[in-house]
Amino acid sequence: MDSLFEIVDSIPYWLLVLVGGIALFGAFQFYYWGGKKLGAKLPETRVGRKIGKERIAKVENLVRRWGALSVFGCFWVPGGLRHTLPWVAGALQVNYRWYLVASAVGCVTWVPVTAFGLYAGVWAWLKLAATSPLYGGLTLAALIAVVVLLVWRRRRRANAPAARENEPAEV
Repeated sequence: MDSLFEIVDSIPYWLLVLVGGIALFGAFQFYYWGGKKLGAKLPETRVGRKIGKERIAKVENLVRRWGALSVFGCFWVPGGLRHTLPWVAGALQVNYRWYLVASAVGCVTWVPVTAFGLYAGVWAWLKLAATSPLYGGLTLAALIAVVVLLVWRRRRRANAPAARENEPAEV
């Protein structure tokens, strides 16, 4: 049986980029048409409630101002904007031809950079884990701890305004 390194190393980088690009482009088309079908009802749907009315309003303003260019820009912004904006673009019925071009250019530019970073990171961790399982495990545990901490902080911040609204006013 081949070692894990040989299996991972045998996957050509261009294939990772191609598959990732096609998958992301397909997801963006699904998001757009889903948003177009939902239209103004988007905030009341399960997807809309998960996104949040305030976030949808911010993204709507961004899309109204920048149009399809905002679709390209959303690839380079961290967080949920990358997956929120296409729903809103569909709901606002951004011109589909421009949306198609912007999402294609976004995929073609963003996927190779991201794939390279992920490929390099995973490869480095696999080498570290093979050399020293202890350090590999500690590195993985630290990464998981950072992700848990970030999620916890984000949820705490999101719930903080709601907690303040429910407090009794001081006299």
